[in-house]
Amino acid sequence: MENKKLLEEISKRRIFGIISHPDAGKTTLTEKLLLHGGAIREAGTVKAQKNSKFAKSDWMEIEKQRGISVTSSVMQFEYDGKVVSIMDTPGHNDFGEDTYRVLTSVDSAVMVIDAAKGIEPQTKKLFQVCRLRGIPIFTFINKLDRQAKDPLELMEELEEVLGMPSVAVTWPIGSGMQFEGVYDRLASEVHLFRKDEVVQLGEDGVQGSELEGYLEEANLTNLRDEVDLLEGAGNEFDLELIQQGELTPVFFGTALADFGITPFLNHFLDMSPTPGNRKTTTGEVSPTDSTFSGFIFKIQANMNPAHRDRIAFLRVCSGTFERGMNVTLTRTGKSIKLSQSTQLMANDRETVNEAFAGDVIGIYDSGTYQIGDTLVGGKQKLFFEPLPTFPPELFLKVSPINSMKSKHFHKGVEQLAQEGAIQVYKNEFNDVILGAVGRLQFEVFEYRLKNEYNSEVRMESIDYTLARWVKTDDPKSLKKYQGLRNMLVFDNYERPLFLFANEFTLSRFQENNPELELVEALDVNNEISVE
Repeated sequence: MENKKLLEEISKRRIFGIISHPDAGKTTLTEKLLLHGGAIREAGTVKAQKNSKFAKSDWMEIEKQRGISVTSSVMQFEYDGKVVSIMDTPGHNDFGEDTYRVLTSVDSAVMVIDAAKGIEPQTKKLFQVCRLRGIPIFTFINKLDRQAKDPLELMEELEEVLGMPSVAVTWPIGSGMQFEGVYDRLASEVHLFRKDEVVQLGEDGVQGSELEGYLEEANLTNLRDEVDLLEGAGNEFDLELIQQGELTPVFFGTALADFGITPFLNHFLDMSPTPGNRKTTTGEVSPTDSTFSGFIFKIQANMNPAHRDRIAFLRVCSGTFERGMNVTLTRTGKSIKLSQSTQLMANDRETVNEAFAGDVIGIYDSGTYQIGDTLVGGKQKLFFEPLPTFPPELFLKVSPINSMKSKHFHKGVEQLAQEGAIQVYKNEFNDVILGAVGRLQFEVFEYRLKNEYNSEVRMESIDYTLARWVKTDDPKSLKKYQGLRNMLVFDNYERPLFLFANEFTLSRFQENNPELELVEALDVNNEISVE
């Protein structure tokens, strides 16, 4: 492909993740963005189970039943000449690992904040992940049609709690019953909430006479005073700082009422960065490099339950993807033909023949891929930066209630383990041990085994809270180190690790066995490494 055409395609791409605390309105905002992009005809809501209208991004049955997102979704649409990929992530802390992995694949993030609650714990945690990776963050303060905190207080909270300078691009006019619209500072116009009108302002902005008769007098006075404060003491708009992740532009609106979304989307697409360079273990890859490269950040089983299939989510980082092309899986050095590739819309798919840096595509997985795998055109030995791993803190022993269905059980355990959301271990008696960072992961695991693999399970608590891998050339020799407060198990890749009851047990074990090297991180090749 000509370099000019490649540059044009890359410049159209925008890929971002949506992050928030649960119930801040993240999935509703996703729905409205899809609606504006023409990707769906009618927006459902996570609260509308009675009439079977569910959030498009919440495609898994358990999500519809519980009204929460428990797995990341990928959705792509075209809007105003741009190809937009949205990564809707679980807000619940128990699924943080899935969210963190997704954030490795995006070029920017949209942080959704409840206007009444301000910065909440999960928002802060996900924000910090974005900052560590240098991801530009756009802030959407939601639910202005309900009673809300003072907008100046919310801006101050962004800077004090998150330590991130902010600049208001749109500004709310009242809140709750007095909410009348938003003022777009860059476009110098006011979007009226209940009148579905846009008022163009003159040279004097909100201080001019154009808004008189449109707004309540108290709201107009407050708006003028607040804008004076913003312009006198607020941060200046700086696109370069925004794209460097050093300044967050702030927008106000209400996703449920689909208000404030249009100015946000238009400004976001103008301000957000195009796909940039991606770090590897040996340097950087540019999106304009002619050689194809990409990495797998997520694997999902049973997106189409009728076919019991598995899809690997691939972020394209450079070059051009073409359906049917041969690539090298650098972890194994094996050549693979990518003949089954799809564009994703939650669990709906259509065949994609061509993709560019900034696209996410689904590729059929028969068990070949692992999370973090790098795929490249040609034979070059390239590894993208390792994806984050988190040692589990909760453990359960799981077994099938009906032994006649053990085949279903073991197949389900194996496939769900390969998704990476939950860790699966086996001990010397071949018992299946689950490890997770949150208890809700166990509930989802149990639900999916029953509904996707027809296997009801029994779950038993076990008294362990820590896991550490062991670096050894002789795994069999480790059996002698087992004790009352630790257990030797093997993970899904047959690597040995010990489970410990608590930090004290771990410390004593290390003191008594200094010859053993215990670690909790995995490198890009899925081999044990020391942090």
